[in-house]
Order: sequence, then structure tokens, then C-alpha cells
Amino acid sequence: MPMRALYQLAQRLRGDPSYLMAPPGRSYQKVSFVVVIERDGSLVGIEDFREADGGKAHPRPVLVLGITKPSGSGINPCFLWDSTEYLLGWSVDPGKLDRARERTFPAFREKHLGVEKEIDDPAFSAVCRFLEGWDPGKAADHPVLEEIGGGFGLFRLRGETSFVHDREAVRQWWDRRTGQDPDRMQKWWTTGSDEEPPVGECLVTGQRGPIARLHPKVKGVVGAHTAGATIAGFNNRSFESYGLTQSFNAPVSVEAAHLSIGALNALLSGPGRERHCVIVGGTTVVFWTERPSAVEDVFAQFLSRGSAALEEVEDPAQLARLQALVRAVREGKAPGGGLVDDPGGTGFFILGLAAPTPARIAVRFFHRGSVDILLGNLHRHFSDIRVAREYGKGRKKPQPEFPAAWYLLQETAAPGGEIPPLLAPAFLEAIVTGKRYPESLFTTVMRRITVDGTVNYPRACLVRGYLVRNLGKEVHVSLDTSRTDPGYRLGRLFAVLEKTQSDALGGQLNSTIRERYYGSASATPAAVFPRLLRTYQHHLAKLDPGWKIHREKLVQEILDPLGAFPAHLGLAEQGLFALGYYHQRNALFGGGGKEAEEAGD
Repeated sequence: MPMRALYQLAQRLRGDPSYLMAPPGRSYQKVSFVVVIERDGSLVGIEDFREADGGKAHPRPVLVLGITKPSGSGINPCFLWDSTEYLLGWSVDPGKLDRARERTFPAFREKHLGVEKEIDDPAFSAVCRFLEGWDPGKAADHPVLEEIGGGFGLFRLRGETSFVHDREAVRQWWDRRTGQDPDRMQKWWTTGSDEEPPVGECLVTGQRGPIARLHPKVKGVVGAHTAGATIAGFNNRSFESYGLTQSFNAPVSVEAAHLSIGALNALLSGPGRERHCVIVGGTTVVFWTERPSAVEDVFAQFLSRGSAALEEVEDPAQLARLQALVRAVREGKAPGGGLVDDPGGTGFFILGLAAPTPARIAVRFFHRGSVDILLGNLHRHFSDIRVAREYGKGRKKPQPEFPAAWYLLQETAAPGGEIPPLLAPAFLEAIVTGKRYPESLFTTVMRRITVDGTVNYPRACLVRGYLVRNLGKEVHVSLDTSRTDPGYRLGRLFAVLEKTQSDALGGQLNSTIRERYYGSASATPAAVFPRLLRTYQHHLAKLDPGWKIHREKLVQEILDPLGAFPAHLGLAEQGLFALGYYHQRNALFGGGGKEAEEAGD
């Protein structure tokens, strides 16, 4: 269950300041500007709070009071932080100016004025005086707002380094009002409702306590709202039962909900995002280990770039860790290099998330196991898809030994299209768990091969992986001259015929037999190959005598086990056709000439 694993992760992350995991009742928000005021509430100035990074300015994360800003079209002011529309009654969008001046800013002002006496703090009172005297029309006098373009802002007194919401009296009031239920506090602040939450047994902890009506929003999932989306919720009566509504149908305590989602957000949108997250075909993949380990430092790079990451890492220590991981995957055993002390006893978790709609998050897969089992599954995956890397003139560098998932999956997308949305999570789950590859992976890549006649390295990897893992076939990594399957033999033959055409006509070709006949040759050989062989004789006559003899020997060696051309080839045989074509073509080009052809004799 992901929530339970995330709750356990929260216990680890709470003591690690590098993850910026907010305690209950608080959240980290990306702040772009600060409103600096005097103690009497008069404005000193509006400061750009962003930090420069690579020539661009980015908001800074700040721990604020309150959880993620509620979404929707209603008026929902936050406490001592919010957007320019609420804090100043101004918007960079002219179409939202009237709403900002007449609705959102007044709501923000009245909310704060209403609790001034309860809080009884001079700095908070200064904010109230500013809100009372501020004229939204004066926002245009501050060009920094146009430069910032919006975003969240905070309040600070002149001469102080901390913000108003960090004041002791303000925090104590918030904590008293919040109690153990940040969701209740948020609801009271935005709507005025202060009803008691029901008490029940938590599905995560097994203990009784206040049950969360709504779970915090999850941030950082590709395709979801930037403000966050819901991972657990019931918004349709058909999903409800026993008279329960919303998240009460799957009771999780307020504490467990906030800690679990807080831990997930720390991985998804915190400073360590690059170490814990990878985006593959519209799926956001999150991973972590049970306790801190160097595997977390390099696994993201390996999953997103494969062995190609070795060429991109400049830091020597990081490179050494990545090399240790690659060796472990290659050998299928526990890694050295100090990556993890106890691979068999260290748990590993991987979670695949997607956003079918911007407001909802779906769990595509969740897997837990030990690091050594994960490495064994990765080793098996790369063994199953392993083929000889493609050779060709003008190739700048060889393909990666361990190709990344996106590198393979991009071959399933039509030109200008996208990877099928459900294919990526199913493929990733098969990689990390050792399950069968999804059937649609093979049918989709075979469809792409049939359409354009291209059998490149990543496509050959996918075809071999399916044949080996799903169908249990034994398929060599490179050319297998002893294999007698009609599909494999005919694929080899097609590669030889194409090479002969290329050698005979060279630059005179407008299109090759691959471009014109690959699809029909792999599906209905009896209807195509007799014609191709007749054309082959004309091409053969144009070769030098020595090459002509070697080419004839190779064609005869391929044809000998075939009694006749089959009328049809099934999809699995078409996969063998593709591999036979790929292997033979590699052999023809690999040595640059006669030696390569003799290797196929």
C-alpha cells in the first residue's frame, strides 16, 4: 500500500532538512516577492524575492502557515501568504484585475482583520493596518510586479530578517487553532466552518483518531495542476458506500494523510526531485530506499539515461557510484562501491503516478522489494532485450549497452505523436518486477516496423525482449546462422537482397526494396519473395565477380533449409523476421565488406 510506505518514509524525512518536508499545518511554497512594511503598516517597498539560477530567476521555497492553496474558482485566501491578487488586489492578467480588486483582496483583508485581536501581535497588527490602507490601484506604481509576473508573496517588517508569519505569537496562535487537524484549520480559515471531524480507525496506522475529510494535494506530477491534484478522494456518489462521503470511504487519519502526502511531495517537488523522480512517457516515477543509501543518488540517472549517463557525469564521486551500479546490473549481483551496505535487507520502493485529468492522480503501479531483487530484475531485463548494437556508416557513437526505458518507448510513438499513455507504466512495472512485458508493447512496435520498414537498435531490443520473456524463445544476441525458423531465415534473406540492390545501384536509388516491400515481405512472403529474387538476379549481375560469388553463397546458405516460401507469417514469426533482418544487416555492414559476409557462411 503506497500510503503506508510513504508514512514510514515520512518518519525518515522529518529529521532530514535537505528534503524540506513541512510539519503538519505548514507547507513549503514558492515565493516570488515580499511586501516590506513599517510598524505602522505603511508600505516601504515590494522586493523581488526570486533567486537567479542559470540566467533565470526562480521563486524560493519558504515554510509558511497553512497547507497547499485550495483550488477552484471560489474565494480562498491564505494566511499571511498568497498571490498578488489576494495580497495586493493586482493581477498581471488585465482580465482578472476587477476580480482581484473587488473580491479577492477584500476577502484577504477581512480574514486577517477578523483574527487581529486573537493573535495580539504588533507585527500582525502592522499587516492589518497595511491591508486597511492599501489601494490596489497603486500596484501599478511598482514595476517589479510586472517583472515578477505574479506568484506568491509574504510580509516582512523593515529591519527584520524573518517574516511576519514566523513571529512566535503568530505561530503559537496558529498551532493552538490547528491542533492536530490542519485540514480542519484550513477549512475554518477559508469557509468559516469549524465542525468536528469524525473519529475512526486509520487504514495506514491502525490507530483511532480524527479522519481526514480531504487529503493534501500532491504536487509535481506531470500533467496535473501546478497547485497540486488529489490522489485519494471520492467525488461521485457511485463510488461511495455505507453512507460515507469523500475520503471517509477510505479512512486515513489526519496525521497519516498529511505525513504521507508530505513525504511524497518532498520527493516530487523538493530539492531532491532530480534524485528521486523520472518522467517516462507521461508517467512520473518516484523511488526511494528504506534508509538513506547512495543508490538513491544514482538510480534516477540510470533509469532516465541508461548506461549513456556514464558519458554525462562530470563529478568523479558520482561517476564512481554510477559505475558501481552499472557493474551490479551487468553482473546481476549486489553492488560494490559503497552504494548500499545490506542489499538484501534494504527495502526499495518505486511508485508510478499519472494524471488522467489535471485534478486527479492515478497510481499506475507500486512495487516494493529489496535492492538485490531490484538489481536482479534489472539484470534480467537487460539480458532479455540485449542485441548486438547497430553498426552503420556515419554513426557518431554506439548505442548504449543498457538503453533507458524512454529510449525504447519512443519507438512506439508515431512520427510527431506521443507514447501510448498506458504503455509506459506497464513497461516500467515489467522492468522492475520481472513480470511479462505488456502485449501492446510488441504489437505497437511491430506496427511501427511494418509502416516504415525500419528495424533499428531500440526496436530490435523490444522485439527480442518480448520473444524471450513472453514467448520463451531462445534468440541469439547477434547473427545465428544455425537458426532455421522461416521468419528468421526470410528476414536474413531480405537484408541480403537489400544490400545487393544497394551495392549494384548505389546513388541511383530513389527507394530501396525495404521502403517498398518490407511490410508485405514479412507478412506474406510467398507473394513477394519470388519477385524480389528475380530482381536480385539483375542486381547480382552488376557486382564484381568476387563479390558475386560470395553473395550467391550467402543467399544459397539462407535458402537451403526452406522448402518453400510460406504464404503467411504470424506476428511472432514477423518478430523473428525483424531480428533476422537486423542481425544479417549488421553482419553485412559490421566488417565493411567481404569478411562480414564470410562470417555469415
